[in-house]
Amino acid sequence: MSSMTGSTRAGTTDLRPGTTPPADLLTLDCRPQAAAMARDAVNRFLTRFHPPVEQSAADAVVLVVCELVTNSVRHARGTSCSVRLAVCGDAIAVAVSDSSTSPPVGRVPDVDGDSGGFGWPMVQQLALATSVCLTPHGKTVHALLPCRRHPVG
Repeated sequence: MSSMTGSTRAGTTDLRPGTTPPADLLTLDCRPQAAAMARDAVNRFLTRFHPPVEQSAADAVVLVVCELVTNSVRHARGTSCSVRLAVCGDAIAVAVSDSSTSPPVGRVPDVDGDSGGFGWPMVQQLALATSVCLTPHGKTVHALLPCRRHPVG
């Protein structure tokens, strides 16, 4: 049995004709270097777009992926997590899976300490939509991000 929770935010972007990369799947060991490895993989994925993704949109995708991978490393306590990137219409679909069945929880950010609380609200703000699919083996956190691209010229 699986369950899903999510939120959406209105918004669309205009994709110009061009090429888009196929979906990428990356499996990472849950260790501190995982977020940096995910960042590099996202940047490689984004460089294959023609016309290229606008820098602010690319930065948002990188930030969301790094945050979700960091959360997997920090909270899931598993040995690995996976990242899937795909083009979905005029957006980039991000999915990060891990072995924890605990969904992300919004909480008051800790501005005086190091216990966090900023990441999940940030992901929800940057994404057009978010969802969490729970399974007996863990969860997948989905985020759909705008894919603004430079016009073909």
